[in-house]
Amino acid sequence: MDFDHVLVVGAGQMGGGIAQVVAASGRRVSLHDPYPGAVERGLGAMLKSLERLGADVDETLARVTPVDDLVEADLLIEAITEDAAAKEELFRRVDETLPQGVILASNTSSIPITSLAAVTARPERVIGMHFFNPVPVLKLVEVIRGVETSDETAAAIVALARDLGKEPAEARDFPGFVSNRILMPFINEAAYALMEGVAEPEAIDTIAKLGFAHPMGPLALADLIGLDTCVAIMEVLHRGLGDPKYAPCPLLRQYVQAGRLGRKTGRGFFVY
Repeated sequence: MDFDHVLVVGAGQMGGGIAQVVAASGRRVSLHDPYPGAVERGLGAMLKSLERLGADVDETLARVTPVDDLVEADLLIEAITEDAAAKEELFRRVDETLPQGVILASNTSSIPITSLAAVTARPERVIGMHFFNPVPVLKLVEVIRGVETSDETAAAIVALARDLGKEPAEARDFPGFVSNRILMPFINEAAYALMEGVAEPEAIDTIAKLGFAHPMGPLALADLIGLDTCVAIMEVLHRGLGDPKYAPCPLLRQYVQAGRLGRKTGRGFFVY
């Protein structure tokens, strides 16, 4: 499958980045987001990203078309908020709109693919395609099969990831998959270390960067991901795995309640 035309739903950090790498591969992209101004902001972020990367800005952006609603395409990639009910509702609508042969992929970082597939009439064509932020830079794509996902669907998405210049790695359909099952407890423990006064944010991140050779500390990474997204993922892990070690740190919840969501609001663990 060539996937010459891809519908990306969600124009935020992840969706915009996905649209950019798909367009950069020579494919047409229809970009949809119901929130006013979201697509325009996404296109603006793409412009800056392409300029930083020294890519052909005009040629790439010319392949991205804003659309007001769902349109027919060869592939859907969903990149909306990390909320199971919202994703399930979208997959119901997409299943009714796109031809039955079309693959439906989700960029979810934690929500079971099987539950998304179950609301459609094509569970064999539903799959997880989890990109990493910033999408144009990071090479990994976590590919997650639901219970009914076919070998044909998985092979097509693995091949597409490679054609986009990414390295696919397959994971089973458990809450958080591999990446966030490991990453989120790490971020959560860093938040506990801060809450309990073990060290200040700068020291916690410096220890992680220099001691573990990580390019970014866990608190700065949480700010990049979005503290609200971190809490949502931890809640999926906690519900799905039933282990109290996955419960979000109270400080994370408090910051989210205060609107300190990280980079996107200008303040999280750090000020931007």
